[in-house]
Amino acid sequence: MLKIGFDNEKYLRMQSERIKERIEQFGGKLYLEFGGKLFDDYHASRVLPGFKPDSKVNMLTQLKDDAEIVIVINAGDIEKNKVRGDLGITYDMDVLRLIDAFRGYGLYVGSVVLTQFGSQESAIAYQKKLETLGLRVYRHYTIAGYPSNVPLIVSEDGYGKNEYIETQRSLVVVTAPGPGSGKMAVCLSQLYHENKRGIKSGYAKFETFPIWNLPLQHPVNLAYEAATVDLNDMNMIDPFHLEAYGKTTINYNRDVEVFPVLNAMFEKIYGQSPYKSPTDMGVNMVGNCIVDDEAVKEAARNEIVRRYYKALCEQRKGNGGEEGIYKLELLMKQASTGIEQRSVVAMAIQRAEETNAPAAAIELPNGTIVTGKTSSLLGASSAMLLNALKELAGIEKDVKLIAPEIIEPIQRLKVANLGNHNPRLHTDEILIALCICAATDSRAELAMNQLEKLKCCEVHSSVILSGVDESVFQKLGINLTCEPKYQTKKLFHG
Repeated sequence: MLKIGFDNEKYLRMQSERIKERIEQFGGKLYLEFGGKLFDDYHASRVLPGFKPDSKVNMLTQLKDDAEIVIVINAGDIEKNKVRGDLGITYDMDVLRLIDAFRGYGLYVGSVVLTQFGSQESAIAYQKKLETLGLRVYRHYTIAGYPSNVPLIVSEDGYGKNEYIETQRSLVVVTAPGPGSGKMAVCLSQLYHENKRGIKSGYAKFETFPIWNLPLQHPVNLAYEAATVDLNDMNMIDPFHLEAYGKTTINYNRDVEVFPVLNAMFEKIYGQSPYKSPTDMGVNMVGNCIVDDEAVKEAARNEIVRRYYKALCEQRKGNGGEEGIYKLELLMKQASTGIEQRSVVAMAIQRAEETNAPAAAIELPNGTIVTGKTSSLLGASSAMLLNALKELAGIEKDVKLIAPEIIEPIQRLKVANLGNHNPRLHTDEILIALCICAATDSRAELAMNQLEKLKCCEVHSSVILSGVDESVFQKLGINLTCEPKYQTKKLFHG
């Protein structure tokens, strides 16, 4: 049974109040740099059981009358067609997705900023597209010597060249499709322009991880390092906070490294800096809403192991190197965990060895582990899914929820008409077939009604799954890991 370790309602209340306090601290206007994911933050929900994936955006809706969103995109990323790895869409398309999503929550999107603009043709075309859609677009330019040449940056030839973003509300949330977009630079550029106009405003940063008031080696903070192996982020004690206040807090290397420069910029803009440390800049209240430390530690250890398996699979696909794997092995050791943490791993491998074919295992909410094997009709994941639903519904194992005479025509369609080489049904196909059967079969209907119970369950496959099966598990809220090997020895795996 998944133990709740995080009070989501308390978080919504405390976080919104903290942001309001920071707005008042700066005289009524705040530029809030929003790091990480505002939507679908499944990492946070996995390591902080009880945290809802959309908690941060729901928190913002409590401030929606005072808030507006500014979305930042690097013009170079538009030119390169940079793609979000988790969604598989380009950054420029993700900006449109984000705007729709914010509006769906009733939040006001004020403008889009093109950073590091250098008259790239694709960026110019993108600006025209956005303006045709009724959006305001601003250009911010590359500054020589950024971020170290503070005298140039904080001058008319630096931030002064950037277009001033017209904002209307007291809380300006600055976000982006991904890292490296230039959110902080946009915030500081605005402070420069606002100060010139005699408008009081301030800057703060919202990052969920690392959690500043948890220990450096706490599994939740180690899980953040595991999640950002590709960025080479490293948690560290904030030396500026320790010197200023004599208190130990946690930050990450990039913020600590850039703080002296950032502090110099504040002094140049305001005459003095409002902050004594990177920790001071943050407004994150997540650490105050943990209600069961052991539960979140256990969840975080699980996440580190999942990240390890993901890195192994990425390396097998040719997308990653050994350095990240070595770091994840070290993180597992620091967190006192390992692959034995996932009981489904041994069961999936054992089943695969018994059948000499791919197999999968799932741990249900009551701790029961159910497996699935490969057959002539079903892939291992599909078989496991059906077996899990039968177990949850109390249906006997030998009951066929979907008759072979229903599966076989689908197989013929796949091979004869759709050009597939593998006739076995994927998880999405088996769920559609089960849904059709549920119209006339009460047991199939009972099994379908168990789907919600699969959320947060752990699954391991003895082989790397297809993108289709991975997507289905993700949509069901199932935590998936795979052995780093393919079912066949082919070079191309679709």
